[in-house]
Amino acid sequence: MPTECALCRRRIPDERLGDPQAVQEHHLRPERRAESPTVMLCRPCHKQVHALFTNEELREDYDTIERLRGADRLHDYRSWIRGTDKLDIRVSTSDHVRERR
Repeated sequence: MPTECALCRRRIPDERLGDPQAVQEHHLRPERRAESPTVMLCRPCHKQVHALFTNEELREDYDTIERLRGADRLHDYRSWIRGTDKLDIRVSTSDHVRERR
């Protein structure tokens, strides 16, 4: 049975799951892993989330999958990723995140 990314909702077929990093566990409250709920994200979505948001933003403002799905910063990305079957993409950390690290 294919796995679905909680963010982009793409279905990752079983044959692609031979790559153990194709789908990754994302902690909705980074740096509080012991108490953090998790969701399964495809590798590109997981990379993109961490490239666009600081851990503090994720913990305080985007600690549910619904909030992440509704984030303006992810709107164009989500529209694009749904139209591809790529599991490897180039992601650059945003200036927004770089300045706050």
